[in-house]
Amino acid sequence: MKKLFYLPLLIITLIGCASNHSNRIQDIIQPVNLEEGKAKEIVISDLFYAKDYNIAFTPNKNVAVSYDSVNKILVMNAVEGFTGLDLLEFTYENQTYQIPFKLQLKKKYQFSYKPRVKPKQVSLFGQFNSWDRSGLPMNDDDKNGIYEIHIPLDPGRYEYKFYVDGRELIDPKNPVKVPNGLGDFNSVIIIESSDEDKVYLHSLKYKSEDQVKEYNFYFEKPGLSINESNVLALLDNQLVNNNLIKVNENKITLMFPDDLVEGERLLRVAVRFDGKFSNIQSLRIIDGKPVDNNSPESWNDAIIYSLMIDRFNNGDTTNDKPISHDSLFKPANYNGGDLQGILNKLNEGYFDSLGINTFWISPIVDNTNKAYREYPPPHRYYTGYHGYWPVSLQGVEEHFGDMDLAKQFVKKAHNDGIKVLLDFIANHVHEEHPLWEEHRDWFGKLELPGGRKNLRLWDEYRLTTWFEPYMPSFDYVGSKEALEAMTDNAIWWLQETSADGFRHDAVKHVPNEFWRLLTKKIKERIEIPDETKVYQIGETFGGYDLISSYVNNGQLSSQFNFNLYDTAIPVFIEEDNSFELLDLQMQKTFQVYGVNHLMGNLVSSHDKIRYMAYADSDLEINDGRASEIAWAKPPTVDHPSSYNKLKLHLAFILTIPGVPVIYYGDEIGMTGSADPDNRRMMKFEDQLKDYEKKTFEDVSKLIHIRKDHSALRYGDFLTLQADRNIYAYFRSDMNERILVILNKSENDQNISLTLPGIYNIRRAINLIDGEIFTVSENEISMIINGISYLILKLD
Repeated sequence: MKKLFYLPLLIITLIGCASNHSNRIQDIIQPVNLEEGKAKEIVISDLFYAKDYNIAFTPNKNVAVSYDSVNKILVMNAVEGFTGLDLLEFTYENQTYQIPFKLQLKKKYQFSYKPRVKPKQVSLFGQFNSWDRSGLPMNDDDKNGIYEIHIPLDPGRYEYKFYVDGRELIDPKNPVKVPNGLGDFNSVIIIESSDEDKVYLHSLKYKSEDQVKEYNFYFEKPGLSINESNVLALLDNQLVNNNLIKVNENKITLMFPDDLVEGERLLRVAVRFDGKFSNIQSLRIIDGKPVDNNSPESWNDAIIYSLMIDRFNNGDTTNDKPISHDSLFKPANYNGGDLQGILNKLNEGYFDSLGINTFWISPIVDNTNKAYREYPPPHRYYTGYHGYWPVSLQGVEEHFGDMDLAKQFVKKAHNDGIKVLLDFIANHVHEEHPLWEEHRDWFGKLELPGGRKNLRLWDEYRLTTWFEPYMPSFDYVGSKEALEAMTDNAIWWLQETSADGFRHDAVKHVPNEFWRLLTKKIKERIEIPDETKVYQIGETFGGYDLISSYVNNGQLSSQFNFNLYDTAIPVFIEEDNSFELLDLQMQKTFQVYGVNHLMGNLVSSHDKIRYMAYADSDLEINDGRASEIAWAKPPTVDHPSSYNKLKLHLAFILTIPGVPVIYYGDEIGMTGSADPDNRRMMKFEDQLKDYEKKTFEDVSKLIHIRKDHSALRYGDFLTLQADRNIYAYFRSDMNERILVILNKSENDQNISLTLPGIYNIRRAINLIDGEIFTVSENEISMIINGISYLILKLD
């Protein structure tokens, strides 16, 4: 009878959640990160899609709000003294919705520089501002010859430099520096974290009876008791009334009748108190039941396999027509891989055995049939084998096949339960492209005022720079016609091939307006009519502010998490770098994107040195020799232990939140220096050595473990230990608990971990080999082998 007592309240307080479903806002509005004393300007379509944006905001005591209804710009500015988590309410089409917003105070860090001669201009730049040389000017306010600046920073590791009268200089007072890969060094600082304010909200269990669904959570903060007013809960974007929330000694129960949780919904729960707040638990539910391995897939389930078509498998020798040129070498020419080669491996069951469920294939658009000389020294010749030199809007590269074969590949992949992401180039074309001849006004200029060429000025002229003199870059700011034409072209490729989404090249060199228009067209022409969800992942190198500016409901689904990658590589490779640095970067990722994000986590890529070259000590981090080594002395794998180092890193990306990306060859431990050596021809079956075969088996097992356990795809993330050698973390959803332990030391480690007592864990089963560990009074102890990992299911 107690449960039935709440049903009238449920119906009253969540009216509109169950009715008028088709007119409600479909996008899940993500939390807005505010900064102290700084207004946040938001294009409203980045928050959610609507046919129009005739919305009205309810005043909020914690945030000042202004809304430009003509330009659809929302400005939010936290009031002085506010910290924590709150909701901004608005009304759209007679329904009320909430925009979560949060503000965490950052400690300010002082940078100072004392030049020998008085300079005209001094500024600070680094990873914290996407290497913008002018964004953080330093001043000598005290007239003592010392230039200073105080900036707020989250805990973490940051590389930085000073920019003094056009020169990049390391910090002379800081002895810690690392190579930057460009023949120079960057200074490094580490901002430590504090444990005093850490709180955690656990996901416990789900129960269904008497047509009522119950979701249980537990808030953990020693010495703090909470009540219903401390709990903030959203069902999709609508507030759950406190009458539906019951708290008993920090155990939180939310109750809903069946009709309010029909279809697919997202339940988000957090606890807030004294200007602080817990992690936000996100629970995807279908007809009231938390998702499990039998639920329809979402993009959180994706495990991406990235392959370069020309370098994967030669399935049709009749299209093997390398470009003839007296200064062109094989690594920079067509090597024979094609779409038929991928199809053959699909038919052989290669990908089913590996376990991946999503392809990202290199561009299939037609490329030039000539060799061109690279602008930087030593001016080597290359072809368009990689696919990034397009000469057509709709043609398929004949070295790879034709459109009929492309459609056949996508259809076969879909039949095998594998989605397909096409690689789309929005930034540029090759000079042989008809658009360059017919629409010169669509493109930017190569020559800058003063005679300097606008080549590879990645940050200084981010939206106009050219990659090569023969690769004209679009000027989307100056040409709306180009904007419309290229977004229409992207839609055409999706509709023509039936692909499921895009990997987008060079995202930061294309203005946000392009991605907003493209995503609007995708929603209106594909997602809404077909009731599907298109996934778009971008490539951007830069700081969190820059990368995240493209990731929202109105632009891209995600980007590759290069900030995490750049921290993970030295942590896994270098003995003295602690897992604590990696955990700080993980927490920063959660702060910016949330825990259940769709950012791409990777170990290697076609633009990066292969991880095995680091693991086998052939190259140092940011090794400036990498390009020449690629040609003069390509690395080989000499140490069997290097395969274990690779598997350890893959175990990491396959057990953390986000979308794991397996670069072809990762599964066998392929090595390689810089481009084009990181794009070697793939090897199979009889070509593999014993260690490569064993690596495939172990990587396949890791992939299948992720596929078989929902907590690794949808669960929360709780760090139990992060030090020089050990990284132990806890993944939990309402179905299961998983404990992951990584040991990067070459020596065995004796460890003891305290598990959250609320779960009453009694034993742990190793998902790798079935070994059982006993848990006594929430303590688990073991010896973990050197350079190894454990993935334990907790009962």
